[in-house]
Amino acid sequence: MGSGPVIISAQLEIPDGEIVERFVRASGAGGQNVNKVSTAVELRFDVAGSPSLPEPLRERLLARRDRRMTGEGVLVIDAQRFRTQDRNREDARERLAAFIQAGLSVPKPRKATKPTFGSKLRRLDAKRGRAQIKRGRSSRDWE
Repeated sequence: MGSGPVIISAQLEIPDGEIVERFVRASGAGGQNVNKVSTAVELRFDVAGSPSLPEPLRERLLARRDRRMTGEGVLVIDAQRFRTQDRNREDARERLAAFIQAGLSVPKPRKATKPTFGSKLRRLDAKRGRAQIKRGRSSRDWE
């Protein structure tokens, strides 16, 4: 039923057997075909249980806050932008590849830093200056 593995990178590909595709009727404005043909694709990929994904990548993908991810770690992609089943299937697979590629980049760890002494002084001077301006206002200025 599938159209071959989804290539993510030179070292990583998702075999067809790990992807579940279901064809459903597309929602939206109708036409002569919309109620008869199932052109929309619902693609499901079990991120939590996939043996193809390396463990660090799996953890990064599961940690992402994405509305398409179920509580069990299954990614659900609905594709219904196009009028044909084949084009919607390609679109869903491209979106799956893009989702996984986004998890390939390892985020740079943040280093905790302290503000410099000079920046602290400048901030406090600006606060004092602003307070001075506000102190100079009277209630008559607002009428």
